[in-house]
Amino acid sequence: MIICSIAVLSFAFAKAQQTKSWTLQECVDYAIENNISIKQADLNIEQAQLNKKDALGAFLPSLNASASNSWNTGLTQNVVTGVLQTQTTRNSSYGINSGVTLFNGMRNAYRHQRAKMNILATQYNAEQLEDNILLNVANSYLNVLFNKENLKQLEAQHELTAKQLEQTQQLVDAGSLPRGDVLEVQATYANEEQQILAAQNNVVISRITLAQILNLEDFKGFDVSDPDLNDPVALILDQGADGIYAAATENRYEIKIAEQNTALAEQDLKIARGARLPTVSAFFNYNTRESDRLNLAFFDQLSLNDGISYGLSLNLPIFNGWSVSNNVKRSKLNVENNRLQETQAKLDLKQNIYQAYNDAQGSRLTYQSAQKALEARELAYEYAQERYNVGLMNAFDFNQSQTQLTNAQSSLLRSKYDYIFKLKVLELFTGIAPEDLKL
Repeated sequence: MIICSIAVLSFAFAKAQQTKSWTLQECVDYAIENNISIKQADLNIEQAQLNKKDALGAFLPSLNASASNSWNTGLTQNVVTGVLQTQTTRNSSYGINSGVTLFNGMRNAYRHQRAKMNILATQYNAEQLEDNILLNVANSYLNVLFNKENLKQLEAQHELTAKQLEQTQQLVDAGSLPRGDVLEVQATYANEEQQILAAQNNVVISRITLAQILNLEDFKGFDVSDPDLNDPVALILDQGADGIYAAATENRYEIKIAEQNTALAEQDLKIARGARLPTVSAFFNYNTRESDRLNLAFFDQLSLNDGISYGLSLNLPIFNGWSVSNNVKRSKLNVENNRLQETQAKLDLKQNIYQAYNDAQGSRLTYQSAQKALEARELAYEYAQERYNVGLMNAFDFNQSQTQLTNAQSSLLRSKYDYIFKLKVLELFTGIAPEDLKL
C-alpha cells in the first residue's frame, strides 16, 4: 500500500509540475548538446587537435636561453695580488642555443599525417556515440509513449468495469442475478485499480529514465508529446536488407572507425621504419660569462668572453638491442590485426543488419496479427456483453471475455511499439541524421 501511495503521489506531482511536452527531435537535440559522454568525446577531439599542433611543431627549430649565477667560498688565488686567500667569488654564465631536425627518416612528416588522421578517427568515434545516444533516446521515448498509452487503455477499461459494476448491482438488487456475480465484478474492479497504479508508476519511471539520458537536472515537470502512431511508416523495409547494408557501409561510423584504425596502423608502420634511417640535425650555440674576480665592467666581460658554436650532427642507428626491428615487426602485426578487425566489423555490420531486418519483418507480422486478434476479441466481447445483459452469461465468463480483450489490447500495444523501434534501428543503419529521425 505504501508503494502504491508513493506511486500515485509521484504521478500526481509530476502531472502538476508539467510545463512542456518534448518532441522526439527536441529530446535528441538536447541529448546531443548536453550528454556527458558526448561532451567527453568533444574534449577528445580537442586533444587530437593539440596533438596535431605538437606534430607540426616538430618541423620548427627550437630556441632556448639559459643563465646561471653562482657563488664560491674557499681558498682561491687573488687575481690582483696572486696570493692565495679565503674569499667569496661570484660567477655567471649566459647562453642561447637553437637546433632543428633536418632529416629523421620522414618520421616528423608521418607523425603529422597521423595526427591529422587521428582527428578524423576521434570525430568518427564522437559521431558513433551520437548514434548510440540517439538510439537510447528513441527507445526511452517510445517506452514513455507505450506506458502512457497503456495507462489510457487501462483507465478506459476501468470506466467500463465501473459501469458494469453499477449495472450488475442493479440486477442483483432486482433479483435477476445472484450476489456472486457482483462480487466477481468487484474483484475485477479492484484488480484493475492495482494495474492502473502500476501503470502510473511505470509512466513516472520511464519519464525519469529518459530525463536522465538527456541529463536533465529538473525532471519533475518533464513529459513527452503524444504523436499519432496508429499507422507506423515502414518505407525502410522496401529497400531490402541488401540495400540497407549498401547504405550502411558508406555511412555507418563503426566501418569508418575500423578503416581509419587500419590507416593509423599503416602510418605507425611508416614511422617505425623511419627509425632505421639516419637523423641529421643542425645546431647553433652562443655562450658568454662574467665574474666579480675581474676588474672589468659587466658588459665588457660579456663581450670579451662570448663565443659561438654551430654545425651539423649525424646519428646513424647501427644496433640498439633489436628495438628498431622489433618495433617494425610490432607495427606490421598491428596493421594485420586492424585489417582483420575491419573485416570483422563489416561482417558484424552485415549480420546485424540482416538480423535487424528480419526482426522488423517479424515485428510487422506480429503487429498485423495482433490487429486481427484485437478485432476478433472486440467482436467476441460485444457478443458476450449482449449475452450478459440479457442474463445468458454469468459474471465470471463475461469477465473472462473482458480479460481476453484487455490482453489483446496490450498485445497490440506492445507489438506496435516494438515494430516502431525496430524500424528506427533500420533507419539508423542507413546513416540517418539526428535531425531527420521522425516517428
